[in-house]
Amino acid sequence: MNKQDILNHIDHTQLKPYATWDDIVNLCDDAILYKTASVCVPPSYIKRIHDTYGDEVNICTVIGFPLGYSITEAKITETEKAIEDGANEIDVVVNISDVKNGLYGKVEEEIREIKKACGTHILKVIIETCYLNEEEKIAMCKAVTNAKADYIKTSTGFGTGGATIEDIRLFKEHIGPDVKIKAAGGISTLEDVEAFLGEGCDRIGTSRAVELLKGVE
Repeated sequence: MNKQDILNHIDHTQLKPYATWDDIVNLCDDAILYKTASVCVPPSYIKRIHDTYGDEVNICTVIGFPLGYSITEAKITETEKAIEDGANEIDVVVNISDVKNGLYGKVEEEIREIKKACGTHILKVIIETCYLNEEEKIAMCKAVTNAKADYIKTSTGFGTGGATIEDIRLFKEHIGPDVKIKAAGGISTLEDVEAFLGEGCDRIGTSRAVELLKGVE
């Protein structure tokens, strides 16, 4: 896999709570120059990015982030506003407490409602694997599949752990054929990126990939 093939799978990410507009500009300029799949940014920056860059940048944003326990109605409102402001892709965090309580049907219905709010826009569902056991991860694979979300995503990067190869392999066993995989959280080397792509991930969420690849031919 060459440099550009890798970059085409990168959601170039800046989600620090203290991210400045200069940080966002640097992110977007890199995304345009290196042709990353998207920029993944806080919702508060979507409109300004869209007004500044138009369609030069594919905007991904986060909803219910990073803890996931906002009520469904709030997540739907956030989603609708993000799309109105110019986002094309939505990464939403499930209600982790509902998962831990075994309320899998409730989580599935929330995902379905948010997908409805997304319409034709891409929905990625963050299940925050570091907090879940295997049974819960499998249940989330089924919920994401049944609710017709576009991606299952490992992590926010704000939890106690990030993406693992073992979780990607588990996902592949239990998601439906129309669901893709995004790995995120703790992906800090080029070897990490290549390993996750090699396991079949379609997207990688990281703030480091562009910097790692700048010197690579």
